[in-house]
Amino acid sequence: MAYSAGFSPHPKVSYANSAATGVASEAEYFEIGVVEQCDPDAVRRALDAALPPGLDIVDVVVARTPDFVQRLEASHWRIELPGVSDAELETAVDAFLSSDEVLVERMTKNGVRTFDARAAVASALCGAQESAGEGPAGDCAILTLVVRNGTPSVRPDDVLSALRGVADLVPPAPPRVTRLAQGPLDQHGTTVFDPFEPDRAAEAEA
Repeated sequence: MAYSAGFSPHPKVSYANSAATGVASEAEYFEIGVVEQCDPDAVRRALDAALPPGLDIVDVVVARTPDFVQRLEASHWRIELPGVSDAELETAVDAFLSSDEVLVERMTKNGVRTFDARAAVASALCGAQESAGEGPAGDCAILTLVVRNGTPSVRPDDVLSALRGVADLVPPAPPRVTRLAQGPLDQHGTTVFDPFEPDRAAEAEA
């Protein structure tokens, strides 16, 4: 691994758009600087072996193209809402999507910040699953979101705050949030693509 120069060298590791504390994720990315050419699969195995169970290195790709972070245009989220029915969630999401602007507040290190949660949401779809013991009658509504990564960053909890504001949707149990993917966003705002694709293509042509 490469290290920075200077009096106190640090490993050259850069984390890109990491998920917030308290959520699960299947799509976290980081870049590592190296001092010599490495076999990507050997790097993957070495990193995977060094990490605790549950933290898995899925893929390692040589950076053949620039501006990787800029490719992480959007995130695809899955939010499970125990105790919420599909009908309740659909009503709240319809109200949210039909709004031109939904302001939410978040406490930051500089105090309370107010911003629009609606503009960042490219798509929102509802579903439901039966989950015995999860709330009334086992209801567990599922919300899938495609959210543009921007500044300020709109997180799933901000969208849930927005649903509470427009439709008084308050889940009786803590939601379970998972980031499924992040990468370039298609023109329809519904699909997030593999951000490694430009590097894979460049590698194939090399």
